[in-house]
Amino acid sequence: MTDIVEDGTIIEKAIAGDTDAFGALYERYVRRIYNYIFYRTGNVNDSEDLTARVFQRAFRHILNYDHRGVPFSAWLYRIAHNLVANWYRDRSRKKEVILDEYLASDFHHDYPERSLVQNQDTDKLMKAIRRLPPERQQLVILKFVEGMSNADIGVVMSRSEGAIKSLYHRTLESLRKEIEKIEDSNTKVKEDKRIK
Repeated sequence: MTDIVEDGTIIEKAIAGDTDAFGALYERYVRRIYNYIFYRTGNVNDSEDLTARVFQRAFRHILNYDHRGVPFSAWLYRIAHNLVANWYRDRSRKKEVILDEYLASDFHHDYPERSLVQNQDTDKLMKAIRRLPPERQQLVILKFVEGMSNADIGVVMSRSEGAIKSLYHRTLESLRKEIEKIEDSNTKVKEDKRIK
């Protein structure tokens, strides 16, 4: 990752208390961290809140950051991962209704059928991803959303590149099985409706 070289001076300034330097780090990474959190939670409001909390925590604890060859972005992803894990734990304690946030913003007026199918496929994939254990969700997001290499993912997840490759293959197999379960469930619901 080139983050280490590019961020070195800025990080040193941020550690020294330069808020403008921390602001530059925020600008550089906020979109990536938000995307990561959104793909883990699927909720815009919670993603915005959690992203803000990641950077608040990073700002409060920047003195504790010691890169030791690990990019600043990996440190941010670890903070985000921990906050999302806490969010899921807290959320499981209280039941809430989440409204569907995939409204017609992506709806193509030229070909509404195609848009509907794409939205259904995306929804199915997101449901399958959210059924995976947190570390596998993290791997999928870092690989496909952030476009990271296995080596870079290994740095973020504190694992060897070989361990990431192995986890990647197991994750794809689990994801395939989850999608099949969702499709089977949808087929059963349709059949039940026809019987009634």
